Amino acid sequence: MSSKSAPPPLPEPLGVPVADSHTHLDMQDGTVEEALARAAAVGVTTVVQVGCDIKGSRWAAETAAAHREVHAAVALHPNEAPRIVLGDPEGWSRQGAREAGGNAALDDALAEIDRLAALDEVKAVGETGLDYFRTGPEGMAAQERSFRAHIEIAKRHGKALVIHDREAHADVLRILAEEGAPERTVFHCYSGDAEMAEACAAAGYFMSFAGNVTFKNAQPLRDALAVAPAELVLVETDAPFLTPAPYRGRPNAPYLVPVTLRAMAKVKGLDEDTLASAIAANTARAFDY
Repeated sequence: MSSKSAPPPLPEPLGVPVADSHTHLDMQDGTVEEALARAAAVGVTTVVQVGCDIKGSRWAAETAAAHREVHAAVALHPNEAPRIVLGDPEGWSRQGAREAGGNAALDDALAEIDRLAALDEVKAVGETGLDYFRTGPEGMAAQERSFRAHIEIAKRHGKALVIHDREAHADVLRILAEEGAPERTVFHCYSGDAEMAEACAAAGYFMSFAGNVTFKNAQPLRDALAVAPAELVLVETDAPFLTPAPYRGRPNAPYLVPVTLRAMAKVKGLDEDTLASAIAANTARAFDY
């Protein structure tokens, strides 16, 4: 195996155990048990497994029911909503080509997310939100309709809301304000600047930082982390994506949380254990476990 594709080595274990607030175990190599064992070996003792479509959300709920260390989040990803409504003739998503189902198909899919959201092992509704990077203007109406429905589902079931916000900051914040955000709202893979971090803090939203906070070109993210209150900060992998430096481009997994957390502690001028203690408490509060 070339060093480029080889999994990075296990980092030094954390002194204080933390949670990976956002991961996709179903897209990673190896078994769930192996992933959880490697993570636990370095002090990552809890993971939030996030669904992006009906199949993945059902899998997240089943996996959380089977493993005490796993909590589930269920949703239609913002890019999934337009695929359901408008179809996906190219089949670039992992489900392959699809027929257009219109709003009726979106309503059916949302009804299944609603059913899953009621389960005890499901702690959050997400990842939902807006993604203007992959979806053009024709898909925006479906995304927004789906996002508003997910906010309502989260509030009705008393679950956290996990936000995917890609190149859509102003509209995400506006829709949250219009609908009334749930009591616990998490910006997954926080991607805004320091000014937005101040707006999120004022609203009491959690900001979860991923491996991209370690990238050379990510100074705006580090500036945001610097101003984000320690009691609203979470850490995540978004694995298998966004592997932290110096392993960028190699497969990510929950066991690499310590690499990102150590980089975050430097940015915040906190010692590792202090930040880890805050993050552990914040994640349990955000996801109510």
